[in-house]
Amino acid sequence: MSKTTTIQAAVLAACLSAVSYANAAGTITKADYRAGKDAATATYKADKEACDKMTDNAKDICVAEAKAKEKVTKAELEYNYTGKASDRKHLADVKAETAYDVAKEKCDDKTGNDKDVCVKEAKAVETKAKAEAKLNKEVGDASKDAVEDKMGADYKVAKEKCDALSGDAKSACMDNAKAHYKK
Repeated sequence: MSKTTTIQAAVLAACLSAVSYANAAGTITKADYRAGKDAATATYKADKEACDKMTDNAKDICVAEAKAKEKVTKAELEYNYTGKASDRKHLADVKAETAYDVAKEKCDDKTGNDKDVCVKEAKAVETKAKAEAKLNKEVGDASKDAVEDKMGADYKVAKEKCDALSGDAKSACMDNAKAHYKK
């Protein structure tokens, strides 16, 4: 596998791993969220301090990786705390952006056309990952809308069936329909 293919695979894997956090959304407490943010900041400081021992582009790559790790961890925490679709998309975007930043920094070791190609490939992978995150959000939104439309249609049918009744039976029927269809 070429170095370029390795970079592309790493960027894509980092971007797509956001999907694995979908099942954990909204599962942490506020205390865990705050503790996680503090731990991410502390880890970043320790990682950055370790980078200070390096020189040249190796140091730049190390710092970019440390920043990326902190940003991704904080975005994961935010999504796991809120469970919002917008935070899931933000997490995917952060993963794409930080993976690109690291890959671009690694491209600095190259020169000429090799460097240009490396940067363009990293940017293309980032762009594709962001497009995929946007598509996933739009599909999720469309799915939610479809479920709401179906529930609304079923509620109208149930309501119409209740109209054939009268008195307490009609009231009970309407109450059951409202409860069942969350109206």
